[in-house]
Amino acid sequence: MNHTYAVILAGGGGTRLWPISRKKHPKHVLPLLGKRTLFQSAVDRLDGFIPPERILVVTAADQAEELKRQVPQLSQANFLIEPQPRGTASAIGLAASVLNKHDPEAAMLVLTSDHFIRNTDLFRLVMQVAVQVARKDYLVTLGITPTFPATGYGYIQQDAALPEKFDYPVYRVKQFTEKPEEGKARAMLASGDHSWNSGMFIWRADRILVEFANQMPELKSALDRIAAAWDTPEHSAVLACEWPRLKAETIDYGIMEHATNVAVLPTSGLGWSDVGSWDSLFDVLLPDDEGNVVVNSEHMLLETHDSLIYSNEKKLVVTIGLDDLIIIDSSDALLICRRDQAQQVRQVIENLKKNKQEDYL
Repeated sequence: MNHTYAVILAGGGGTRLWPISRKKHPKHVLPLLGKRTLFQSAVDRLDGFIPPERILVVTAADQAEELKRQVPQLSQANFLIEPQPRGTASAIGLAASVLNKHDPEAAMLVLTSDHFIRNTDLFRLVMQVAVQVARKDYLVTLGITPTFPATGYGYIQQDAALPEKFDYPVYRVKQFTEKPEEGKARAMLASGDHSWNSGMFIWRADRILVEFANQMPELKSALDRIAAAWDTPEHSAVLACEWPRLKAETIDYGIMEHATNVAVLPTSGLGWSDVGSWDSLFDVLLPDDEGNVVVNSEHMLLETHDSLIYSNEKKLVVTIGLDDLIIIDSSDALLICRRDQAQQVRQVIENLKKNKQEDYL
């Protein structure tokens, strides 16, 4: 793992976890699943695996101070600050450019700040193998063996196994599919050769920069100018000039869908969840005997089953005769919905924007 770095992307909003996750306090800075925040847990997973000096955090300017406070073992130099959000392609490209300047042999683990992973030992094994694959000139993506026909995830179809031998199965990628309709998702699940796209990637910094040059040349040129000014007095001025002009794009659309020499490690047993919506908490938190999950709340549940109750207020929450509900209580907003409607929270966000109710975002 020499010359191997972790790059944690920590700039998202987590709007489907409204009203707890907000612009000023997005989900990865919150203790949603325990005493540690999702971001702290992402750093904790690297303890004894990647040293602190080789952990970079790419985040937005308005989140940086809170993230620094949460992980005092990381120094100011560990944080790469985006002036404005410009998508994962720009964020990853910035990290790759800075790493390549400092260490031409750098390999990157591109990780997320807002995912839950239960099996840390398996995570580390898979990452070690992924680095070995990346050192052989592959772009590597981490797949999650699907357990149901999800329509909110991207999918990766695997092709033939790589000719090289590794301590974990590795396959060439045949194609990527973004968030399919339910029928197509069911067909991909039944085929047995698809994984969910976890959003975690592993590659050499110089290798991914070649793909940027081939597929997103304007972005690559801007990154070159930013990297050239890095660690110089002109750094802030160049970044402030170049960054707002970048086109917002994801790494999946901008690079991965048309990249060459792409490999996937399909994993099962990680205990992975993207904690992307309130109903996903049922996958990672232990329910009581009635199937209820209660977080941060003094509660009295009478004849209540298979429901989620979450509160960040010091109040007693009482429910009587409820089934399959999600109840989320924040200081200024209350959300009540059926479990099967949890994804509709994104529509709430759109309506708040449309009605200019910015105080609730």
